[in-house]
Amino acid sequence: MSNLRVWIAGAKGQVGSAIYKMLHEDAEMEVLTSDMDVDITSLEMVISFANMNHPDVVINCAGMTDLAACERNVEAAYRVNALGARNLGIAARKINAKLIHISTDDVFDGTAQHPLTEFDRVNPKTVYGKSKLAGEMFIRELVPKHMVVRSSWIYGNTKNNFVSYILEGLLTEDTIFVPTDQISTPTSAVDLADFIVKLVDSAEYGIYHASCEGMCSRYEFAKEIVRLSGKAVNIEPLAAGENPSVVNRPRYTLLDNFMLRVSGIYEMPHWKDSLEKFMSGREKE
Repeated sequence: MSNLRVWIAGAKGQVGSAIYKMLHEDAEMEVLTSDMDVDITSLEMVISFANMNHPDVVINCAGMTDLAACERNVEAAYRVNALGARNLGIAARKINAKLIHISTDDVFDGTAQHPLTEFDRVNPKTVYGKSKLAGEMFIRELVPKHMVVRSSWIYGNTKNNFVSYILEGLLTEDTIFVPTDQISTPTSAVDLADFIVKLVDSAEYGIYHASCEGMCSRYEFAKEIVRLSGKAVNIEPLAAGENPSVVNRPRYTLLDNFMLRVSGIYEMPHWKDSLEKFMSGREKE
């Protein structure tokens, strides 16, 4: 890739920061960030930034991702996840830019009994999932050159993900209760970023699922985190219906990277390999 100007919205998040680091290392790539200057819920600010900087590619990593917070404040969730995506879509269309939008497995309702492809019916149940689907729909309608990338159970070097939750629990709890009835695939933010970086200068468009390979429950995920940490804590299973959370999370959202497989453009690693690499990297920090 060369001579491309890329705007990352949400560059301080776990995926956005990983993308920024990778793109910034390319001497021929100009990377723009706007987190301190542009509120993506303001169409005027978004269009002004786009007109002033004229990026070739816009990557939307911004989002309100706290499921409980989305349930408590529906309008805020839609303002960021739907309206914000719409605004970036309008701006991208005006300047003829490619738009890569990060979405989620929560656009599915969790009732399926098979891995979900890009062609399976979406039916979100949470406010988070509904607002993210609304963002997808805006982008698909507004931007001819778009890519919607759905992933699952993303974790990275931030405090708002499942890995950090378990690692913090190692320091403060004797026992951590984790659901056994939530099935999907943990995905490293670095692995997702690596895939997205490869899309920047590609001619690929449409919807793509990009989660790590394999599958597990939240309980199995937590057990593996603890094993790799080398520390001791009891991970106890939480049966269906016993989760005290205010969010009724979808139970089965295992994504099938069908389009990646049939197009042959990329292969995601297995979730256990990615988690081991991530945990090893933390120990070296």
